[in-house]
Amino acid sequence: MSDNARFTMKDEDFICEVCGTEVKKLGYTARDHCPNCLCSKHVDINPGDRACSCKGILRPTSIEATKKGNYKIVYTCEKCGMMKKNVVAKDDNYDQILEIMASTKI
Repeated sequence: MSDNARFTMKDEDFICEVCGTEVKKLGYTARDHCPNCLCSKHVDINPGDRACSCKGILRPTSIEATKKGNYKIVYTCEKCGMMKKNVVAKDDNYDQILEIMASTKI
């Protein structure tokens, strides 16, 4: 297994720096983005390690379907430009997901 595949379970409450939502733990896996505005913060090198010094806002730029029939949010960091993907959570704002999908259609 490569270093990029390492996962440290961090399921924590937080306040979203973008929209101010008080976000609660997910409970079934690590919470890694706001379920309201879908934004995240660039804090990890490997999932859950909190080792990234960037701390930029990760904005959702598109939605990808997976081979398993799920969806992933594709993010771009406003500060460093890094792209990453996170699985859509059960309580995510599906109106926001549909809006992102509609805005990225070719």
